[in-house]
Amino acid sequence: MFDYDTELARHHVRLLEALDVRSGDRVLDVGCGTGLTTRDAARAAEPGTAVGIDVSGPMLARARRQAEAEGLRNVDFVQGDAQTHAFPPEHFTLAVSRYGTMFFADPGAAFANIGRALRPGARFVQLVWQAADRQEWHTAIRAALSHGHGPSASASGTDDPFDPFTLADPHVMTGILTRAGFTAVDVVDVHEPVCYGPDAERALAAVRRLRMVEKWTAGLDSASAGRALGRLRATLDAQDTGDGVWFDSRAWLVTAHRG
Repeated sequence: MFDYDTELARHHVRLLEALDVRSGDRVLDVGCGTGLTTRDAARAAEPGTAVGIDVSGPMLARARRQAEAEGLRNVDFVQGDAQTHAFPPEHFTLAVSRYGTMFFADPGAAFANIGRALRPGARFVQLVWQAADRQEWHTAIRAALSHGHGPSASASGTDDPFDPFTLADPHVMTGILTRAGFTAVDVVDVHEPVCYGPDAERALAAVRRLRMVEKWTAGLDSASAGRALGRLRATLDAQDTGDGVWFDSRAWLVTAHRG
């Protein structure tokens, strides 16, 4: 099964370094998914706490099972939308998001809501993707599937409610955070690769489950789809280092303080 945590392992290390959780912190993890960041924060925060919020019930169920297996008692998971969820005001000392803030319908409202949940001066640390043309995983997979005829602008994300690149412009990101009440916004380039699997065969199974791949192949007849997947397999073979199938990627590490 596709392991998002393994894909982002090097990004995760950079995020935790910047997050710098301290003993006694109360950490909010926005868009926590299966909860790796939440659990790591909970361990570092003891005797403090960590709360992860996500809209996905199945992901949260996995997060709870893993937290229980790891014996964590200071972690909790909430199903909800961080844009509108009624967090306790000025409760958290730290907030984090690992690629979980790009999909808000109204990021300004979402950041303002998260800000209200933070104590004055508390930090909000995020990883967000840079532009699509800076992501080899995006451009290489799209080129393989399109073969020069490929997805329309809307299919590649322009009008996509699940567009992962909505916060790719650091000036836009800084403006949204500032209007939401955050100060001292700092944006740092993160240049780390992502891994799609230990070998091309398993990477192909993982990549085929990606939303963008499902979308880009949805309108193809069986013969065209077969050729597209053949090109995709060749692309993954070319990226197989013998120690995993790796693609270049760029992200922004964004730190802001609640005013």
